[in-house]
Amino acid sequence: MIEIAESVYWLRLPLPMKLDHVNIYVLDDGDGWTLIDTGMKSRKVQGIWQHLLDGPLLGKPVKRVVATHHHPDHIGLHGWFVEKFGAEYVSTQVAYLTARMLTLDVQDSYTPEQIDFYRRAGMRADLLAARETDRPFNFSDMVHPIPLGFTRIEEGDVIEMGGRTWDIRVDHGHAPDHASFWSRDDNLVLSGDQVIASISSNIGVYPTEPDANPLADWMHSCTRLQEFAHCDHLALPGHKLPFIGMPLRLKQLLENHYGALDRLRVDLQIPKTAGEVMLAVFKRNIEDGEYSLGLVEALAHCNYLWHAGEVRRTLDHDGAYRWKIK
Repeated sequence: MIEIAESVYWLRLPLPMKLDHVNIYVLDDGDGWTLIDTGMKSRKVQGIWQHLLDGPLLGKPVKRVVATHHHPDHIGLHGWFVEKFGAEYVSTQVAYLTARMLTLDVQDSYTPEQIDFYRRAGMRADLLAARETDRPFNFSDMVHPIPLGFTRIEEGDVIEMGGRTWDIRVDHGHAPDHASFWSRDDNLVLSGDQVIASISSNIGVYPTEPDANPLADWMHSCTRLQEFAHCDHLALPGHKLPFIGMPLRLKQLLENHYGALDRLRVDLQIPKTAGEVMLAVFKRNIEDGEYSLGLVEALAHCNYLWHAGEVRRTLDHDGAYRWKIK
C-alpha cells in the first residue's frame, strides 16, 4: 500500500491477462476503511486481501466497498467483503444490476444467438468454430456472488470518503453508468476506467445489445468531462499509473477515436466485416489473446458510422454483416 495522498492508499492487484493488474484505492475514514474496487476473485487475490487485513488494515473494519463500474476485474470481491465483514455495497444502479444479473447467468455453452452475433461481426472462422464447443466466460468464475442489497449513487450525488467531499460523475461507453469521484477539497480524481493515462479503455458492442452505439456514449462522456477537468488534477485510474494532465488526456482519448473513424472511412470504400477492419481501427495486428476485445471495439466503430448514416450494412450469404461507405 502506497499513501498517494493523505488518507488515500494505492495498491495494485494481479489480473490473469495481458493487462496484468488493476488499481485499488483504500480510503481512511477514521473509524473504518472504504475500498474503491476490490479486484478479480481468485484465491491469490483473496490471500493478498487477507494479508492486508491482518497487516496494514488491521484494527479498523472495512465499512464500504465502492464500485466504479461492473467489470469483473473491479468488483470481483465486493460481495466477499459484504458477506465476510458486513461492508456496505455502493454502486450506480445499472452497474449493480448488471453485475448481479451476469453472476447469476451461468452458461455451459454459447447460445445460438451469441454464435450468430459473432458470425455477423465477421469473427475469424477458426475462432468462431471453437466458440461452438467451448465453455463461455462466466462472470461467476471471477466474481463473488453479488449481495441482494446495495446503496445507489447517481450523477450529481456527493459522497464523503477519506476526509474529503467528492462529487460523483456518471458516464458511459466503456461500461454503462461508470462512476468517477472528484474531490472538492483537493486535486484528486478517482477516475476508474473512464480516464486512464497510457491506454484507451475498451469500447465494445456485445450480443446483449448488438446495435448499440457505445462509442458515441464514450465520446460524449469524454467531451463533457472536459468541463470539470483541470490541469493540476491528480487522476487515480483503474489501471496503469496515476497521472496529472486530465484535460490533455481527455483530448487525446477523443483524438484517438476520431483518427480510427477516419481510417475506417477509408477502409470501407470496399465492403468489409468488423473482423476485417481491425487493422485499420487499431493500426496493428490483433493477437488471439486480444481478438475478442478487438472485434467488439471494431464493431463499435462500424456501428458509430452506421448510426451516423455514413455507411450501409448488408447481411451477406455467409451470415456476416459487411459495411460500406455510402
